[in-house]
This record gives sequence, C-alpha cells and structure tokens, in this order.
Amino acid sequence: MRPFDYHRATSSAEAARAVAAPGATVIAGGTNLLDLMKLEVMAPERLIDITRLDLGGIEETGDGGLRIGTLVRNADLAADARVRRDYPVLSRALLAGASGQLRNKATTGGNLMQRTRCYYFYDTAMPCNKREPGSGCGAIGGVTRLHAILGASEHCIATHPSDMAVALLALDATVELEGPEGEGRSVPLADFHRLPGDTPHIETVLQPGEIITAVTLPPPVRGRQVYRKVRDRASYAFALVSVAAVVRMEDGRIAHAALAFGGLAHKPWRDPAVEDLLVGEAPSEALFDRAADRLLADARGQGGNDFKIPLARRTLKAVLADATREAAA
Repeated sequence: MRPFDYHRATSSAEAARAVAAPGATVIAGGTNLLDLMKLEVMAPERLIDITRLDLGGIEETGDGGLRIGTLVRNADLAADARVRRDYPVLSRALLAGASGQLRNKATTGGNLMQRTRCYYFYDTAMPCNKREPGSGCGAIGGVTRLHAILGASEHCIATHPSDMAVALLALDATVELEGPEGEGRSVPLADFHRLPGDTPHIETVLQPGEIITAVTLPPPVRGRQVYRKVRDRASYAFALVSVAAVVRMEDGRIAHAALAFGGLAHKPWRDPAVEDLLVGEAPSEALFDRAADRLLADARGQGGNDFKIPLARRTLKAVLADATREAAA
C-alpha cells in the first residue's frame, strides 16, 4: 500500500469539496477500497473519511417511500422492518451478498461504488483498460467465467458485482448526489452506472466533487418480490446470474413487472422491452420463453462464460414462474 493523506470531513459539502481535488477518494466502510489499495490497483493520494457525517438514517418520505442514507450499513438495511415488509427483494439481495462481517461494515453508497471483481482488473501485471486506460483488456481471450454477456465492448467485458444494486434497480431507486457548493441532484439508478464503451474507467455519472448522500425508494408496489442468485457456492460468492423481480398480478394476468439482472453486464441490467412483453399477458412457459429470447437477443459469450446464456434463461423462467404463481395466490 502506498502512502496517503487522511482527512475526516465534518459536512457533506466539505467532503464534496475535498474529493474534487485530484487523487482524492471517499472512504466509508472501506470493504472494497482497502483491498484495492493493498494490491495497488488503486492508489489514492488522499482519503476523505465521511463516516462521522449524519448520513446514516433510514427515513420515510412524504409520498410513502423510503430514503436511505449513504452510510446505512448493509446489515442494518437488510434488517430494517420497513425494508423487510415493503421491499423484501432488497433485504434478500443484501443477505445474499458478501459475508455477515462485511455486511456489518459495508455502506449503501459504497455498495453502489464498488469496483468489478474481474481477475484482470485485480492483477496489476495484466492489461486492463479500466485500471489503465488504453492498455487493453486481458480478459478478452482469457479466463471469462464471471464476465459479461450483455452490454460489453471490445474495451471491457467486466461485470458489476453488486447484489443490492440489482434489487434497487428493480425497485426504481433514485440516487441523491451533493456537489462541493451544496448543490444537489437526483439520478435514477438506471442511469447512474455506465456501460464500458471505449471508456470503461468511467464507471458512473458522478462528476468531480460529487458524493452520494442517499438512495430513495418510491412507494412500494403491491405484489410479489423475488430475488434469486445463482453462484458457485452458497456463501460469499459473486453472482453468475441474479434476478430481482417485482411482479403484480390482476385477474390472472401480469399487471406490473420490473426485472433487473446481475452477473450479466458492466452495470445492473434492466431491459424495459422484456417487461413490456410480459405486462397484460397470462403467465405461461411460452411467454417466459419469449421474455428470455428478448433479454438474450444480443447476448454474446466469451467462451468461458457461454454457459451464462442458457443459465440466464433458466433463472429468469424460474423467477417468473415463482413470482406469478405466488402473486396470483
């Protein structure tokens, strides 16, 4: 680990101003950042500690939604009675991620900002456009078991590792940001993370000097919420494929469907065309097959991850069967 300066922020505006300086990075739980610093994948010159800021609350909003502070720990969010009752897909996704020890430390904002677990990103002896723009992508033609089948580019085929973000995407969450002068803006989570294109090192729409202050959930949708994660082992493993579903049935037909996917792309993935295909239809295996066809129409494997294409199909169909059967009961 290389030497760095440390600064403890006393307000969110101060933190935003401090992080606007070149070489500065926010630290909260540090569950991903410290690993990257030890491996010298990241070498920030200055850490801006925001853990003493008043950004750790979970509050109900005026319209019946929920506002989650950026410093809320993953374990606390998963255990919150309102989340378990109204947004169970989020609680289940959080409990499927990492380990109990990490969930006790990891934060909401940090979870959204975590970096890919691509082997080549972590190995500084290998080329990686995300770590060193223009150096190439060592994963292409290499070991690709965890890598993307959707939304990738010739510059990067890494996947986003978060479980929480997949559930938040299905719930239509919004990310609240604050800039160095105290100015704020809200970004739909669907627009927060970027696909790699030719700039895979630019992972989010955060501007210099902006920090995440909260995540807001809209009022809960009636119906069934399901989170399913397929992984190599039962604990402490990243998703090969994951699906978050929020489905409401009315009179035997799908009245609402929100589907988000993990393990498939550089960002949590959602395809509105898949949801449009489902809404208004009666559940059937044929319908679920058509939804999978649409989801995977542009899917492309890299050899070692070709299995993800049929795996995503089976997982989506199983989740839809579960969500529509339970919601109709």
